[in-house]
Amino acid sequence: MNNIRNFCIVAHIDHGKSTLADRLLDLTGAMDERKKRAQFLDSMDLEREKGITIKASAITMDYKAADGQIYHLNMIDTPGHVDFSYEVSRAIAACEGALLIVDCTQGVEAQTLANAYLAIEHDLEIIPVINKIDLPSANIEEAKLEIEEVLGIDSSYAPEISAKTGENVNEVLEAIIKYIPEPVGDPEKPLKALIFDAQYDNYRGVVTFVRVIDGKVRAGDEILFMQSKKRYEVTEVGIFNPEFKKKSNLSAGEVGYIMASIKSVSEASVGDTITLTSNPAKEIIPGYKEVTPMVFCGLYPTVNEDYHDLRENLEKFQLNDAAFIFEPETSAALGSGFRCGFLGLLHLEISVERLRREYGLELITTIPSVVYHITTTDGKKLEIDNPLKMPEVTKIVSMEEPIASVKIYTPEKYLGSMLELIQQKRGIYENMHYVCKERVELQARIPLSELIIDFYDKLKSRSSGYASMEYELSGYEPANLVKVDILVNGESVDAFSIICPKESAYERGRTMVERLKEVIPQHLFAIPIQAAIGGKIIARETIRALRKNVLAKCYGGDITRKRKLLEKQKEGKKKMRDVGNVSIPQDAFMKVLKLSDN
Repeated sequence: MNNIRNFCIVAHIDHGKSTLADRLLDLTGAMDERKKRAQFLDSMDLEREKGITIKASAITMDYKAADGQIYHLNMIDTPGHVDFSYEVSRAIAACEGALLIVDCTQGVEAQTLANAYLAIEHDLEIIPVINKIDLPSANIEEAKLEIEEVLGIDSSYAPEISAKTGENVNEVLEAIIKYIPEPVGDPEKPLKALIFDAQYDNYRGVVTFVRVIDGKVRAGDEILFMQSKKRYEVTEVGIFNPEFKKKSNLSAGEVGYIMASIKSVSEASVGDTITLTSNPAKEIIPGYKEVTPMVFCGLYPTVNEDYHDLRENLEKFQLNDAAFIFEPETSAALGSGFRCGFLGLLHLEISVERLRREYGLELITTIPSVVYHITTTDGKKLEIDNPLKMPEVTKIVSMEEPIASVKIYTPEKYLGSMLELIQQKRGIYENMHYVCKERVELQARIPLSELIIDFYDKLKSRSSGYASMEYELSGYEPANLVKVDILVNGESVDAFSIICPKESAYERGRTMVERLKEVIPQHLFAIPIQAAIGGKIIARETIRALRKNVLAKCYGGDITRKRKLLEKQKEGKKKMRDVGNVSIPQDAFMKVLKLSDN
């Protein structure tokens, strides 16, 4: 155990975590030259397309240090975006130390701060690393000063590197061995292993990723999941190198995987403790804090017969992404589906895309919403995450919406633009202080519903990409909210209903009916599309009827004959309008509810 080091890499998005991981793999020879590629640990196509890390990735490297000894380094590369902070917290729980990467052209940013505090909470040894020193705009001394003043971490020994060129990266490895403590544990004690991640394999069942705290585990041992109380026989144990590499056993201090032919996804939850049935541990390892989803939307199969396949695949996906939750719900327009919770809009978008790609699911997503608190006339307090559950206006005494406490880090010259954005999003400016002479930290309270839609995109566009943000739910405040219903041919379509502030209801309703007019095909009768609040119509568009030329067969004759045919057509259209059903194609739902257009 003296020669084991467990550490993770944390930083703000795009500060060079995955690139540094590549260089460390190069230096330790852990990467096969034939399979070598940039951002090697970002194994998903989606990660490579978007240029971000989505899943934390673990790997074991062997490194011969300057003192001549060989050290086993267990590294976990983590995401940097605020929507994937739960992945970071799970990685941190499996480590004794963290590399905190700071881009010396950008300085300390929002997630740098958030991830550093997360590591400090878990008593991790933090090694600051100054990255991108090869760039012309590099300001190493300013970055070091920010680390000390903002984070309170000594930066005098921080390695100054370029992960892109590989300059000074060997100093990072030496710093890991020098400053990160060896794991604490006893191989002779009863087995105690923490599950920090898991994935489902069609042939091997559930594969659990573990950090062994005490004891040993080998193939043939009977293990017990201490929370679910399920017992299994271990079929294989090993490490990540970077694929699964079989070992004879996993001992205290090591990070690796355990396979035990676990068929049921629900029996191996992340945060559970594994022990041996023959010599069980007395207490469970403290797991992770409960994740609180902030954004909700409905997921429905395009074909109702696929409902059970969707449920199965959501269970498998939840194993791989513990921040994702779901429960069944039914829509009159879309049929049976699931109400799903996410940590943010990017998390929602990435999760839906992963479900489509990795599990081959064709999905319809409803409009994202947040959880509102409603007090009714009979004294009940309701939590509403779906417009369909909202009671009638006459039964509502008060409504509250979630408020986020937001920190924005921006260069001074974009300060005015940031304050204007906060105001536009119904936010309340609270405080401001200078992080350094050219960078400002703004603190504000903004309704979560305004934050999740396009706030981050506007923040980046208004600041030329230099501003960054972090947020957390701070509580609930009274709000004047209304439910906007969309009526097609006089019938309410529940999938299009939204809850929004009263002052923006007209604009949202108008946008929705205009979009629907474009995507619903013409019928043989005119179709009114209306947006309504209660019984009051606030916006309307009409899809004109398809007209058949009933006079085409009249080559002549009296005008009364033509009038007779037109009157007959008019009566038929009137009857059809009264009894006819409007067919809304599935692709219309997809186009109207498309996330990027919200």
